[in-house]
Amino acid sequence: MVNKRKGRRTLLLLALVCTLPVVASYATYYLWQPEGRVNYGELLEPSPLPSPLAPLADDLRGRWTLVYASDGPCDADCETALYYMRQVRTAQGEHMDRVERLWLRAGSDGTGERTEADGMVVAQVDRAALAALPATEQVLLLDPLGHVMMRFPVDPDPKRMIRDLARLLKYSRIG
Repeated sequence: MVNKRKGRRTLLLLALVCTLPVVASYATYYLWQPEGRVNYGELLEPSPLPSPLAPLADDLRGRWTLVYASDGPCDADCETALYYMRQVRTAQGEHMDRVERLWLRAGSDGTGERTEADGMVVAQVDRAALAALPATEQVLLLDPLGHVMMRFPVDPDPKRMIRDLARLLKYSRIG
């Protein structure tokens, strides 16, 4: 009789040890849900670049593109954002050729003139075209299809930008 009780107790203890992790996982999943967001930048509904700007990005198709749009002279915040864009691209290491940089500057005539500076495409565009973007004076991210899909904060953290872009490059089948 003692052996029978001891055997039942052992069986119950073994069953408890085996089912406890399953019960705990269900409880933590349904009762304590972690925040579902792991990205730093704000995801936007993917939308193509506004039509006046689309021809500027045609050469960049097939690559992830960091875009900075400035409506005026480049001040300290602008210089910092451009520097961070360069650092974020460089930090991608062997994948940096999959990332481009585009600086859209409001020009007086809006000619759409393109130049290259330090490996970055610089384009003079019309102020009205810049107004059609989701944000100015912020870093935006274009996917390889030319859609604006992410916006980073005004004063971004470059380490977190690097992580976001590295994650996108890792899981992207295009670009």
